[in-house]
Amino acid sequence: MSTIEADLISPLTEAEVQRIREDFPILRTEVNGHPLAYLDSGATSQRPFAVLDAEREFATTMNSAVHRGAHTLAAEATELFEDARASVARFVGADDDEIVWTSNATEAVNLVAYSLSNASLGRGGAAAEPLRLGAGDEIVTTEMEHHANLIPWQELAARTGATLKVIPLDDEGALRLDAAAELITARTRLVAFTHVSNVLGVINPVSDLVGLARKVGALVLLDACQSAPHLPLDVKALDVDFAVLSGHKMLGPTGIGALYGRRSLLEIMPPFLTGGSMITTVTTTAAEYLPPPQRFEAGTQRVSQAVALAAAVDYLTAVGMPRIAAHEAAFGARLVDGLSAIDGVRVLGAGIDLPRVGLASFDVEGIHSHDVGQYLDDLGIAVRVGHHCAQPLHRRLGITSSTRASTYLYTTDAEVDAVIAGVAGAIDFFRRGA
Repeated sequence: MSTIEADLISPLTEAEVQRIREDFPILRTEVNGHPLAYLDSGATSQRPFAVLDAEREFATTMNSAVHRGAHTLAAEATELFEDARASVARFVGADDDEIVWTSNATEAVNLVAYSLSNASLGRGGAAAEPLRLGAGDEIVTTEMEHHANLIPWQELAARTGATLKVIPLDDEGALRLDAAAELITARTRLVAFTHVSNVLGVINPVSDLVGLARKVGALVLLDACQSAPHLPLDVKALDVDFAVLSGHKMLGPTGIGALYGRRSLLEIMPPFLTGGSMITTVTTTAAEYLPPPQRFEAGTQRVSQAVALAAAVDYLTAVGMPRIAAHEAAFGARLVDGLSAIDGVRVLGAGIDLPRVGLASFDVEGIHSHDVGQYLDDLGIAVRVGHHCAQPLHRRLGITSSTRASTYLYTTDAEVDAVIAGVAGAIDFFRRGA
């Protein structure tokens, strides 16, 4: 969705947000004598009754192993499991057989990295030849990545002899597209980058980076963990080869994530994990594997979690992803403007001229992020503190940690104002204490 399109869509109204909040039982909680103001959805979102009930109903009425069972419960469980895959596929604009279940997005990235490793070792047959990496090949990622989209590529480069290259940031924290154009060369085999920075909240220019990759025939992996919950997502329209997402950031349970993979690639990728459920024929010396996505789903599957994630995407779809995106954009601007106006507060990436989601990380001069977070917690305000699994980004911006406030569809105007006022109060408290 372009910025112009976003401007034409109205955010959720206050009355709508209040109705949504009634679906989230945890939002009735009190913390330290204050109503909970949950501004940590970028780490883990809360779950509505629809999601909680879906998982509970499966466990109490249909719990069974999926696939191959001949009894009624097994058939019902299998149908729900595959219906869940179809729901997630629709949500991201993919075909059903292009969605692979994983435990989380980190596993999904590692699945791709290890499959490329196996291809490089000659496993997977001659069909895997286009995936093989070796000395002289290049993998390109960025300086703003979550560690989950950096360390697997470090390890892949070490295993295959390929070279890992990193697109740098400018002084504000934006990706340097001029440098990207120089770093992505005819030797580049894979470009992996985040759709939305989990620290800066900015929506990266996917089309520019994909365009650079396509010019040299490189594959593209998109980290959609911070975009799938907050923006309309169409992996085919974005023209990426792989995309990863995590259920617990988008109203779903922990323990479930998904990998989108272009069908033509999944069909030639060797498996990551091996064992039961992903095979056709096994002898004591060899095995033959099922077609994707089952080829990548070894062992007992996370069935109840998949069913709950389907309920989550159905809930988000019913609310409307374009309106959620508009809601988030308004809060993102409000956080950046409100926090930037406080003397001594530096909002990371505040000067980047890109659209953003409702997330802002900031540094308070002279006060550690953990102290800011604890002060806000005393007021019942939940935020995230630390390096947010993005140490290279923080290092580039000259700090070791930051405080992050992140909103979602259930966040209210009053909660955003409370964060801004709370930060001002924290500064006053610690400065007076000093």
